Amino acid sequence: MWRRARSLAGRLGRLEKAFLAVAAAYLVARSLSPGGLAATLFSIVALVLGAGLLLRAVRFGIRRTIWRLRNRLLVAYVFIAVVPVVLLAALVAIGAFILTGQIAIYLVTAGLERRTSGLMDAAQGLAVTPPGSLGDRLRWIGPYLRDRHPGLEILVRRNGAQWRYPEDARLASPPPGWMDSAGPLLKDGALYLWAHVVKGPAEVTLLAPLDRDILARLSPGVGDVSIIAGSRPAVGRRAAIVYQGKEYRPEVARSRLSPAAHRLDGEVDYVSPLALAVWEAPNRTEKRVLFIRTRCSAVLRTVFGQTVEWREGVTMAYAATVLFLAVAGAFLIVELVSLVIGVNLTRTVTRAVHDLYRGTQQVMQGDFSHRIEVRGRDQLAELSRSFNRMTENLERLLAVAKEKERLQSELEIAREVQNQLFPRAVPEARTLRLTACCRPARLVSGDYYDYMSLPDCRVAMAIGDVAGKGISAALLMATVQSSMRAQLRAQRELAAAAGDGSSALSFSTAALVTRLNQHLYAYTPPEKFATFYFAVYDDATGRLVYTNAGHPPPVLIRQGRPQRLEINGTVVGAFPSVSYGESTLRLQPGDLLVCFTDGVTEPENEYGEMFGEQRLIELLLSKADSDGEEILAAVAEAVGQWTGSAELQDDMTMLVARRL
Repeated sequence: MWRRARSLAGRLGRLEKAFLAVAAAYLVARSLSPGGLAATLFSIVALVLGAGLLLRAVRFGIRRTIWRLRNRLLVAYVFIAVVPVVLLAALVAIGAFILTGQIAIYLVTAGLERRTSGLMDAAQGLAVTPPGSLGDRLRWIGPYLRDRHPGLEILVRRNGAQWRYPEDARLASPPPGWMDSAGPLLKDGALYLWAHVVKGPAEVTLLAPLDRDILARLSPGVGDVSIIAGSRPAVGRRAAIVYQGKEYRPEVARSRLSPAAHRLDGEVDYVSPLALAVWEAPNRTEKRVLFIRTRCSAVLRTVFGQTVEWREGVTMAYAATVLFLAVAGAFLIVELVSLVIGVNLTRTVTRAVHDLYRGTQQVMQGDFSHRIEVRGRDQLAELSRSFNRMTENLERLLAVAKEKERLQSELEIAREVQNQLFPRAVPEARTLRLTACCRPARLVSGDYYDYMSLPDCRVAMAIGDVAGKGISAALLMATVQSSMRAQLRAQRELAAAAGDGSSALSFSTAALVTRLNQHLYAYTPPEKFATFYFAVYDDATGRLVYTNAGHPPPVLIRQGRPQRLEINGTVVGAFPSVSYGESTLRLQPGDLLVCFTDGVTEPENEYGEMFGEQRLIELLLSKADSDGEEILAAVAEAVGQWTGSAELQDDMTMLVARRL
């Protein structure tokens, strides 16, 4: 018995001996002074040493378990097949939750912004309405706004006089200090949507209640929407949402939440911060939370609800759901089959595999001359031969990769240089607002736009499209830009030299385009040419003089009607002697002039049908009252939806001019 105990003690390590000693000391200290300081310290040390022993035992067990190759393969395939499926399912669930909540928040806030913009536009219109027409204007616009905003009240004050809608409205003027403002408002503890405009002697206030019904109408079908405030914790109340140290407790009805489409279609509670203006304090805002309770199926129905049915019951949302489930099912089947195959693998690792491992280590160290000895004629032997062929090609591919990296670096430099060629600032004009953008199909673009200030309150603008793509087109674009700017700079220097500030020095757009054509023909290859549109706008008179050299005719939107501008000659750079004309147009207030390249109208969809100029004109008519940035974004989005691809088929450039 004693010998056996001594033998067992000899096999114990330092950690085991220390644990036994501390445990014995703990028992002695506890028996002498239960709950004393010594017993507490010994218990803490024993717990630490016990955790170390447990960790070491687990590691020993794992090593013993995977010592056999069969067990090692089983463990490996569990991690390869089972764990990724579980993680992927969790990732899909989390992604669906976040995406559903974000889209629902976007739909509701977008609806709120549209209603706010409508109230602000109405307020600005009433602010500039003459006093004699205010009564008629209120009777005309009031019912329309009240239909969209139930309970709306309007107050217009001008030079001491007041106009109200409806006539029995009790809306009072906001406290002093309010300037132009619009959006959600907190007044006397209630929520409103308002717009307030101060313009000269006129002050216009529009105030509409913002209750749960109005919030639900912002995006019908999404679910329950409410704006909630923070509160202190309270025992017995329902679970709260914690945001920035405050608790928010949603109290929303579920009557608007659609039934679940399937078992996995659970509720999604999502929140977004919302700042409310305070009626009593013009410079203060109060933080609230926009709370939405929705479902994934509700968001999908809202987003894809206007999709055309390919046949009865088959919509884009239905097809996307079926496709997702099919891919998920196929993935699950593949993972299960992989697990079964992995469990059934029992053969040991062969020498060929070991040789492959040694070969990869040599390659990692940069030794591409290493070759594997090929044995047999089976698949592993073929794998060894493939490895040898791979190492032979790696040396050649390495040189190719370095060359490609160098070319890619040069392309990046070319793109940075080209971005510097586009104008950095918009010319200051009293009656004209310019907006432009260029979206290259590759790293560098062959499209071109420019604008520049000229003497006598004139503004020059240009847009062009060089034949071809890539570096060669970008170089020709730089040539066009430098030539045009050189001529404009010379014109400004001549005007400055005149010194009288008059318009004695005439400027001809046709002459500039003619000289540009001669320059390109003389210094570029014969196959290189470009379409070019150049115009000069007189800020004092609104007169626009332009020359169009084979470029797609710009579109003029005037009073809701489209008009195509003229073409005054052929492309530049193709022929040595070409006569170009010029046209004159007087822009009226409200006119919208849109210049574009063929990258906007010629992209094709999957059926080979081009976007076309007619679709562009219809889109411009629908966005005629929007600003330039919104028009550019709308056209880019429409072309992207038409092609169904995130990649551009051609360089897309637009220049938008608005006559104020």
